[in-house]
Amino acid sequence: MRYIFAFLVLLAAFINNALAQTAKGGSFADIAFIEGHWKASPAEGRTIEAVWVAPAGDNIVGFMRMMNGDKIDVYEILAYEQSAQGLVSFVKHFKPGLIGQEEKESPNKYIFVDAAKDRAIFKTPNDDLRILYEKRSANQFAIARGNLENGKWIFKDLFVFNRVK
Repeated sequence: MRYIFAFLVLLAAFINNALAQTAKGGSFADIAFIEGHWKASPAEGRTIEAVWVAPAGDNIVGFMRMMNGDKIDVYEILAYEQSAQGLVSFVKHFKPGLIGQEEKESPNKYIFVDAAKDRAIFKTPNDDLRILYEKRSANQFAIARGNLENGKWIFKDLFVFNRVK
């Protein structure tokens, strides 16, 4: 009986530690609200259409199509991966013709920092830029860029997306 109790205590400690590590490093649950088909209109004549698919295995994939009128400006591919260091976002940009803007082996990388209800924050590896994903309603979320100003992170909207129905 004593061995069973000791085993259960050790098992509970292991599970608690594993859950704490997942929360610390982020999980797909922290960004689940981005799943779906979205559209933003940041400026006159410009539109951004975005799609993020449901998690499969250790990843979520999304893309954006940034248009100026009926002409493509930029394609953006986004991959969120659950890794040993936690949740990581990789981003690559392409000009028309799928001409890569980043080096072939060097996507932009953002590491999970923190999450609260309906929001998650990622940072660049050198922590000079932060990206906020924030659910604003059932049918709207924003991606905001954060810069450090006077010792405080200030976020400004990049894109405000509305769900495509």
